[in-house]
Amino acid sequence: MAQFFTIHPDNPQQRLIDQAVAILRKGGLIAYPTDSAYALGCHIGDKLALDRIRAIRQLDKHHNFTLMCRDLSELANYAKVDNSDFRLIKSHTPGPFTFILNATSEVPRRLQHPKRKTLGMRVPDNRIALALMETLGEPLMTSSLILPGEAEPLTDPYDIRDTLEHHLELVIDGGYCGMEATTVVDLTGDEPVIIRKGCGDISELESLGG
Repeated sequence: MAQFFTIHPDNPQQRLIDQAVAILRKGGLIAYPTDSAYALGCHIGDKLALDRIRAIRQLDKHHNFTLMCRDLSELANYAKVDNSDFRLIKSHTPGPFTFILNATSEVPRRLQHPKRKTLGMRVPDNRIALALMETLGEPLMTSSLILPGEAEPLTDPYDIRDTLEHHLELVIDGGYCGMEATTVVDLTGDEPVIIRKGCGDISELESLGG
């Protein structure tokens, strides 16, 4: 049965953030708010929790998981980025954009696309998500909370609890945070390619050829 924490979206209670991080460190799977919609998150090194996300969302092995990062200083540890791509990412960060990048050798293979050796990375503009990662001290392995057969992510934490209370250790109620998933941009080729249009202003990306 999932625990349920109500955390203030602008001033997250550190006591509850600490408890949530303790759950993550013990292998727990959580639902938490971002700047686009609610997401599923787990510790980056936890294979079992990652497999549970795959089962909940019925994802195949070709799905690109996303590393949710505190800031761009963590980027070089996990992804290969040239100067022009870095400038593009920086201009859209923090924000509701997921960037598909070539993974470095630091990234466990199970987190990468099996053929392309890529992964998604993003920095959210959400104080609860940032507080979780700041306290955890590393990125969160994450996936949009879109259930099988649905086009849109779940947006109401009470609905999330009712639907997934036996599949999660924690649901964080951080209030309303939107109904759209992120915009996904592939930066592994010669020019940006928009894979999914979601939240955020994509006019600059479209002008670059995506």
